[in-house]
Amino acid sequence: MKVLYGVQGTGNGHIARARVMHRALKEKGVEVDLLFSGREKDKYFSMDDFGDYQTCRGLTFVTENGKIDHIKTVAKNSAIQFSKEVKQLDLTKYDAVLNDFEPVSAWAAKRNKVPCIGISHQNAFRYHVPTRGVSWLDRQIIEYFAPSTCHIGLHWYHFDQPLLPPIIDTLCCSKQSDDYLLIYLPFENLQQVMDLCHRFVTHKFVCYHPDVTDTHQVDNIELKPLNYTDFQQHLACCLGVIANGGFELPSEALVRGKKLLLKPLTGQFEQVSNADTLEALGLASTMEHLDAAKVRQWLDEENPESIHYPDVASPLVDWIISANWSNTESLSHQLWEQVDFPSYVSHS
Repeated sequence: MKVLYGVQGTGNGHIARARVMHRALKEKGVEVDLLFSGREKDKYFSMDDFGDYQTCRGLTFVTENGKIDHIKTVAKNSAIQFSKEVKQLDLTKYDAVLNDFEPVSAWAAKRNKVPCIGISHQNAFRYHVPTRGVSWLDRQIIEYFAPSTCHIGLHWYHFDQPLLPPIIDTLCCSKQSDDYLLIYLPFENLQQVMDLCHRFVTHKFVCYHPDVTDTHQVDNIELKPLNYTDFQQHLACCLGVIANGGFELPSEALVRGKKLLLKPLTGQFEQVSNADTLEALGLASTMEHLDAAKVRQWLDEENPESIHYPDVASPLVDWIISANWSNTESLSHQLWEQVDFPSYVSHS
């Protein structure tokens, strides 16, 4: 079997998930080529695991100071360029396209009538799951941004829907503890993040941010450039995580038993819904802006119990190879039976 794996490159969570899936596909003997879109080629980092991958422009969004800038987003995206990339993508040598919310490969598959299996957290919003602030436009984006013939939705809880648990590197889920807090707020203004940390001089922070070009110390903050391996090491040993409202990083924090404080990206319903859902489940605290009072309250919280999520990638690849793509219920049931939630988790 040979597949093209299209991955949304705007956020690093999609890429982290692709690392796990790519390894599982290769272990099962599937030939896989990778296509990333959503950012300039020189903005990707720590990509050696993927070998000879390809990139294209695709579609993306522009943020400024923790909010989506809709005017700049429209200006940055070109419908003509996108259409050209879709038409030029050659799928003749592939049996199927795997897709993590990547629009070029998804639309190319639709155009060429190639089976497309969408595997993403965004697909969970096609089902009856908790949401907040979902507009008509948001619904259209979920439906048409990266269309597929089969939709696999990932979430922290099944909500009685045929969803799958998060795809996490279960080989890197050891729980350790050091004396610092990890911050990853790539959509926020770096100086504003630093100002927030400086309010808590008795605490140490390690802050990864795309605007940092070299590792250096500023008072109680160690500033780090984006690096996958280094970040995973800091995640394993931190006391807690302050992050935006994405899906993959909170998932990795939950299996490591790290307390979470989430500041969702303003104007992005997925992140707002994620933050609300984790708070409702009793698995995270949230703040709508960089709020020192919320941070102070969160610092006094205890670390939670870790959640055991099983290896999802390997059985998912077996399911892909089986080509019985109309049936997701049995795979969903099999995987959720293995999930062990702490007793305090509320999902009523």
